[in-house]
Amino acid sequence: MTPVDRDRLAVVLADERTLYTERHPRSRELFERADHLFGRVPMTWMNKWSGGFPIYLDHAHGNRITDVDGHTYIDFALGDTGAMAGHSPKPTIAAVQKRIGELGGITTMLPTEDAEWVGAELARRFGVPLWSFALTATDANRWAIRLARQVTERPKILVFNYCYHGSVDEIFALGQPDGHTVSRPGNVAPPVPLDLTTRAVEFNDLPALERALSHGDVAAILMEPALTNIGIVLPDPGYLEGVRRLATAYGTLLMIDETHTISAGPGGMTKQLGLEPDIFIIGKSIGGGIPSGAYGLSHKVADMVTHHTQNSEVDIIDVGGVGGTLAGNAMSVAAMRATLEHVLTDDVWPPMIELATSFTEGVTDVITRYDLPWSVAQLGARSEYRFASPAPRNGSEAEAAADDDIEEYLHLFCANRGVLITPFHNMALMCPETSAADVERHTEVFEDAVRTLRG
Repeated sequence: MTPVDRDRLAVVLADERTLYTERHPRSRELFERADHLFGRVPMTWMNKWSGGFPIYLDHAHGNRITDVDGHTYIDFALGDTGAMAGHSPKPTIAAVQKRIGELGGITTMLPTEDAEWVGAELARRFGVPLWSFALTATDANRWAIRLARQVTERPKILVFNYCYHGSVDEIFALGQPDGHTVSRPGNVAPPVPLDLTTRAVEFNDLPALERALSHGDVAAILMEPALTNIGIVLPDPGYLEGVRRLATAYGTLLMIDETHTISAGPGGMTKQLGLEPDIFIIGKSIGGGIPSGAYGLSHKVADMVTHHTQNSEVDIIDVGGVGGTLAGNAMSVAAMRATLEHVLTDDVWPPMIELATSFTEGVTDVITRYDLPWSVAQLGARSEYRFASPAPRNGSEAEAAADDDIEEYLHLFCANRGVLITPFHNMALMCPETSAADVERHTEVFEDAVRTLRG
């Protein structure tokens, strides 16, 4: 395999930056006028978009986004999974409009009939019986971590190097060869040293996991069944079964977060592989774009929580740090029901996965023909290329494969030709509105980018 010519990369990247600026004068103007926004954006991570300023949204439907300069894009980013149902799916919009218009009551601190339907549907899909709602998977993770610590009476959470579970304090951690845990580079002001709250090991390393659990202080393993936010890192055969076995052996709860890995199917990897989580986390996609999240508890964990609340001063109803006033509000729950019942139904996954397979095959073919030291991984309806070959097996390998300049070049080249991929990495996600022609267009643009880079 032939490495990328860095001098050539610098030239073509400069060309794409210039073209991006020329094509987006209105977006640039709005960005430069945003004097009352910290970082000039509604949330600072929006500065992750390549090109020096983000594209500004005008409207979006299905898998199409149109910006304020009048350019329409095929959207493979889909809100980094938040819009997996497509932008503004009609059943979700109709349910939300009915809830806040005809019926009234966006948030009232009162339950609705929709909540039980959503809980039953999540139980059917993921095999976890009892559910509580949040507005984000981040909050669901935070609250579930508190419950896990309470019922096990252990202080630490185990995570995997370069994992992602939202902005949860415990997860921005790296395990060291001597077993200690340090904060990830760039972590903003951890409230305490990470070694006090977290153990971290490499993904796909069962001996390292067992060594960490053997200390007897881990309340829960918090994991995605495949790493996603650092690039897709798939589990080795038998690895997830080994994690479950070790969790049980050491009295540790297993928390599975499928906020991104739901791309594997309507029941995520949990249903597909028969995983048995004690606590389950889901968010983003299930509300069709309306802020939504949930965590599920096994009967065993729920009974443990109940025991602790009845026999101690623990209060999960009022002041115990679990829940929020807007969690489970009528609008959010209506959106979840409509999305799960009418949009992200069981039958939409096979065609989305087929499209992702075509996407993966197209990228693989280009990588092979142009002799690049890159790889591509697929997880159901999700595909992602990484600048390493063979594909990374753990988070540290995936992090080492990052290349900011190549990534910016590919993102800008695609955006300048009407294709968006996820700004945080190189992920493409299919939704019910994605077509074979959309995938073919990405393959064409991707090959043009590589051909131009190769010169």
